[in-house]
Amino acid sequence: MEILVCVKRVPDTAENEIEVNGDGTDIERDDLVYSVNEWDNYAVEEAIQIKDNAGGSVTVVSMGDEESEEVVRREMAMGADNGILLSDDAFEGSDGKGIATLLKAAVDKGSYDLILTGAQADDGAAQVGGMLAAMLDLPYASLVNKIEIVDDKKIKVGREIEGGNQEMNEIDLPCVLSIQTGINEPRYVGIRGIRKVASVEIPVHGAGDLGVAADAVGEAGAKVKRLDYFVPEFGEGAEMLEGSTEEIIEKLIEMLKAKGGLK
Repeated sequence: MEILVCVKRVPDTAENEIEVNGDGTDIERDDLVYSVNEWDNYAVEEAIQIKDNAGGSVTVVSMGDEESEEVVRREMAMGADNGILLSDDAFEGSDGKGIATLLKAAVDKGSYDLILTGAQADDGAAQVGGMLAAMLDLPYASLVNKIEIVDDKKIKVGREIEGGNQEMNEIDLPCVLSIQTGINEPRYVGIRGIRKVASVEIPVHGAGDLGVAADAVGEAGAKVKRLDYFVPEFGEGAEMLEGSTEEIIEKLIEMLKAKGGLK
């Protein structure tokens, strides 16, 4: 099975204190520590496990500047077979549709049975996977937390739905899936794996290589533009209720009645 996994280089929130810059146009990016997007890492691990069980190969693709190459190499050190970097000054400022357009062009250059993305990335929009599936006219499932191979034409996917219940669906291949965290346990990437892929050549595709018009992506083609970053103002602090369980319940009921929550 030929699998393509879309990955993104993002600020590591565990290693950084994220702050908005002075003019509110972006976060402060100086000296930030970056890593692969957490959801994407689960998608790569799942792809590697499928390859190990069903055969085939795993390719990871990332869009970004030359520094995004480190994310591609990291996932290859994890066990992916191939890597692709989509990089061009014309790509800067792309919205979700622009990113999906570029990823579609990358998919069209290959032949894949399964395309995986993380459920969401650092902006939290969770839209690129669905847009990519729509552009490719392929079946799509989001928030997938289980994958079972049926045969070379079908798979079963599980999704957690309301109330903690599990939903199972059978989907024709090829398809696009957005992977939820917790579907597996991503493996540790050791120094030996990193050294093994350190000198591997990573193909870099620009707008011309992908056959994408420069004004169809990037800031020129963006239909959604980010206007402002800001930190919400703090409201009043929480009120802590004290007393026995019965006393706390009684106080809470009175508070809800006073605020119109109960009648």
